[in-house]
Amino acid sequence: MSIKAVMRYVVHRITEHPDTDVTFEAECLHCKWKATPADDSATVDVECMSHTGRSGHSGFRRIRTSFAMVVRAEQRPLPRPRDP
Repeated sequence: MSIKAVMRYVVHRITEHPDTDVTFEAECLHCKWKATPADDSATVDVECMSHTGRSGHSGFRRIRTSFAMVVRAEQRPLPRPRDP
């Protein structure tokens, strides 16, 4: 009796985890200032612009953090054979 391995290839995709939020952050490239993390990018952008107005610093590192998961891609069922 021999055992045969059967390998099949399945298409996968990566997607954001549905139970988590995206977090936006920013930090100044000229000093140690950091924006308060938020779930809205516009809020962080406004903080960066305010920092630029106060300090004259115009360079920022923007960070977008999310959690991802790999899932099987939806595959369409094979068409049914036509009746002769």
